[in-house]
Amino acid sequence: MAWYQDVKHARWRTPADIKQVYRNASILGHNRVVFNVKGNQYRVIVAVHYEQAIVYIRFVGTHAAYNEIDAESV
Repeated sequence: MAWYQDVKHARWRTPADIKQVYRNASILGHNRVVFNVKGNQYRVIVAVHYEQAIVYIRFVGTHAAYNEIDAESV
């Protein structure tokens, strides 16, 4: 998965760094970011800890499944 490899090597320090690469990413509260992947078939929610350069995958699912969750608290 190209997205995973990109994120694995990324060194984001701010949400703006993410938006420079992923213009369609949605920056949410609680350090959450939503990415549309695989041609918008799926959504991936991550929690980013900028100071430690750690990205936790919190959710992977279809758009329908995404609509059933609270993206800021998963």
